[in-house]
Amino acid sequence: MDLTNALAISSRGMDVQTTRLRVIAENLANQDSTGSTKGADPYRRKTITFENKLDRALGQTTVKVKEIGQDKSDLPLRFDPSNPAADAAGYVKLPNVNSFTEVMDMREAQRSYSANLSVMQVTRSMLTRTIDMLK
Repeated sequence: MDLTNALAISSRGMDVQTTRLRVIAENLANQDSTGSTKGADPYRRKTITFENKLDRALGQTTVKVKEIGQDKSDLPLRFDPSNPAADAAGYVKLPNVNSFTEVMDMREAQRSYSANLSVMQVTRSMLTRTIDMLK
């Protein structure tokens, strides 16, 4: 594999992990967002799906974001009749965001980003040494 291809592949990996971190940040920012009207649905956790795709320019398979979707799991309920979003029975639908899950996903995304960054740094170093040897 060409060293410039290694840089491009790592770059694509960093791009998808950046998108993943943005989705996680949005989930964490909205973990307490309830509906604004009676019985309204609150914020739903966003999910991200990746896929491998052949990059014809590189001649290599790279990763890309396939879809940013919504988690369809049940919304937890809390009894809070004073909340403006409470239904007739006094229950408020809460977001289906679990901060523990989000933090663990964030750590995994950070590690993946760091791994791709390390590959880029090593590849850059190899290219620099090659150029120095050619002088």
